[in-house]
Amino acid sequence: MSVSKAKVILVFLLLILWQVNAMAQDRFPRPEFETDYKYPEHQMPGQRGPLWEYFDVAVLIAALSVTAWLAIRKRSRRGLLYMSLFSVLYFGFYKQGCICSVGSVQNVSMALFNSSYSVPLSALLFFIIPLVFALAFGRVFCAGVCPLGAIQELTGFRPLKIPKAAEIVLASIPFVYLAIAVVFAATESQFIICRYDPFIGIYRLDAPHTMIIFGALLLLAGIFINRPYCRYLCPYGVLLNIFSRFSWKHLTITPAECTNCRLCEESCPYDAILPSDPEPVIRDRSSMRRNFLVYIIALPLFAAAGAVIAYNLSDFVAGGNSTVRLAREIRLEQETGLESLTKAAIAFREAGKTEEELFAEEVHITGRFRKAMPWAGIFLGLSLGAGLLANSVRSRRPGYVPHQGRCYSCGKCFKYCPIKVPEQNEVKA
Repeated sequence: MSVSKAKVILVFLLLILWQVNAMAQDRFPRPEFETDYKYPEHQMPGQRGPLWEYFDVAVLIAALSVTAWLAIRKRSRRGLLYMSLFSVLYFGFYKQGCICSVGSVQNVSMALFNSSYSVPLSALLFFIIPLVFALAFGRVFCAGVCPLGAIQELTGFRPLKIPKAAEIVLASIPFVYLAIAVVFAATESQFIICRYDPFIGIYRLDAPHTMIIFGALLLLAGIFINRPYCRYLCPYGVLLNIFSRFSWKHLTITPAECTNCRLCEESCPYDAILPSDPEPVIRDRSSMRRNFLVYIIALPLFAAAGAVIAYNLSDFVAGGNSTVRLAREIRLEQETGLESLTKAAIAFREAGKTEEELFAEEVHITGRFRKAMPWAGIFLGLSLGAGLLANSVRSRRPGYVPHQGRCYSCGKCFKYCPIKVPEQNEVKA
């Protein structure tokens, strides 16, 4: 199947999904926050005019298109920085982080597993469109459109590389974050991506002090460790990583044939440049057959191990649900005879709801977590297994190329390449 057909099918299937869910009514209550954090309106949009919502989508498509042109055809690092500045001003401060493609993961997850909730069309499009562009042109959404990544890109002045072992461990956190975020959204518990978004409070100039401090610390760390949130926390980046690996066109380090001068070798702060490996890979049929059998056996084992571990953590993770947490408080009251003084417990006693009803809800919600967590474990197990196996595969590369999954298409490597193409030929390249 060609890439163009794959993109059409992807969009078609997701639009069908939206149409099916749109038949249901939105009856899901907003997640209860225990702080004074203002819930991001873009996750449960108010009654905005549809033309304004479509205008936001049009701006997103235009920004992605310009960024793709700047990264792949124009090869302009300065232009990409201007796009980052635009995204900070428009999608960040003006739109106050609404609508957020990162947070839309939760809307789509909740719509998939709850027929009572219909994902807003604008949220669905903000979820789909950057993935389609990643499949076509790589992670151009990260390059200059995402307001969370853009604000970090503008503060990365003195990038340093961290040890390889630490990079590998930290890079696994977004996979766990994505899995947990999907589970919480699917079980109608809370939107943890929005609750712990470090930059929305900065864009809105209104957030709890802890969130402002967290965002400020990330920006300060970003001076030396470029894009810490994007690299070590962003759950949407996991999906962009996967889609970008199959991109039709992608940013290249050199505009022509690589001469292996090695000047770009240390230029990427994200360790996303794959070195040249021109030696032919010699494989015999027996070793290829043996490796294939190892892959076939190893991946199911990783998936099974992940499912078992995640299932055993189900009750612990279910404690993130406010109803489950309240039920455990009330049960502890019965066991110890000491009355709980939390706001949730006081509100429960004033509401007149029986303890039996509360405990029945706890059992139901915990059961949903026990069904969902093994699937999260399977995803994490397969991701870990695929990553380990990918590192064991050697492929021939005649020159230095970006890793299509990890590359943010930021263009920092452009200036290190001594090969220049005349301006009149640059457009044709």
